[in-house]
Amino acid sequence: MMHRPVPEPTAPGQESVWAYPRPPRLEHTDKRLQIWLGGELIADTDWSRAPAFRVLETSHPPGYYLPPDAFKAGVLSPASGSSMCEFKGAATYWTLTGGTQAARAAGWSYERPTPAFREMAGCVAVYAGAMDECRVAGEVVTPQPGEFYGGWITADIKGPFKGAPGTMGW
Repeated sequence: MMHRPVPEPTAPGQESVWAYPRPPRLEHTDKRLQIWLGGELIADTDWSRAPAFRVLETSHPPGYYLPPDAFKAGVLSPASGSSMCEFKGAATYWTLTGGTQAARAAGWSYERPTPAFREMAGCVAVYAGAMDECRVAGEVVTPQPGEFYGGWITADIKGPFKGAPGTMGW
């Protein structure tokens, strides 16, 4: 029998993924988001040009979506494959290239998302584990456990997190 896990305690300034909603919620973030691959900084947000977003969903660390212009020219190229999110719609996959390294299908976007997520159309999320490093406001993130989910864990986010073995029923 599957039961809901016990949320980790939070301190002031921390968020519990168990307080996040389902269906998920889209939020703007003005935190600086940076991504390195192949020893190069391949993406860097600048709130003054275009907003970045985070998606909050019960049991998941935030998924961060960067505007396409946050990526250096030539970093993103279409990848094969697709998936469907019951909340956001059909995902398009991207290969990211930095230096001499290519991370195939390591990014995804929703080009025509559902109405609740329309504002993030075309913004790209990446699997932190496929990159050299991803940062939120200067902090190096820990990738969400598992191979399917793409949340970014920072010190201010408390779990437990969906994605590890035995968590699929959460």
